[in-house]
Amino acid sequence: MLESLITSKTRLRLLVKFFVNSKTQSHLRGLADEFGESTNAIRKELNNLTQAGILTKKTDKNKIEYQANVAHPFFSNIQEIIRKYLGLDRLLEQILERMGEVSQVILVGDIAKGIDSGKIEVVVTGDELNENYILGLTAKIEQMIERKVILTLLDHRMPSPGLTLFDKEAGS
Repeated sequence: MLESLITSKTRLRLLVKFFVNSKTQSHLRGLADEFGESTNAIRKELNNLTQAGILTKKTDKNKIEYQANVAHPFFSNIQEIIRKYLGLDRLLEQILERMGEVSQVILVGDIAKGIDSGKIEVVVTGDELNENYILGLTAKIEQMIERKVILTLLDHRMPSPGLTLFDKEAGS
């Protein structure tokens, strides 16, 4: 559905890259390699997004690093739209609603790096998680968000190797 609003596939991929995890930084050549597109197409969209103030850029030696502009007035709105586009809101809702005493929900893998590979890997930690429910939940979530979902359950807290979507102790 977002593809009908943002008709440039490159622009949409850039927004996913930088707004799933606002700490993500990247440079032109790295993005061109990752997306399999020409540097000119990427440069055009990076310039447009930078001129609009949506991305910031900083020079590090001979490379220009781009990152989401967290000070932009629409930052949280764009991030919310991108996360909804990926189905992360529905994924989190389903996990918290029925999984038991969830302590953490952490995105790992490609999606935590802002790469929409069609697969979402999630680590869920907590006491007495409903492991039986997870079998049906995975298929249900995959159908809802149209992406492959891999859920890993742990009974102990872990330092976040990815992007924390929920942390009971942190109050999020």
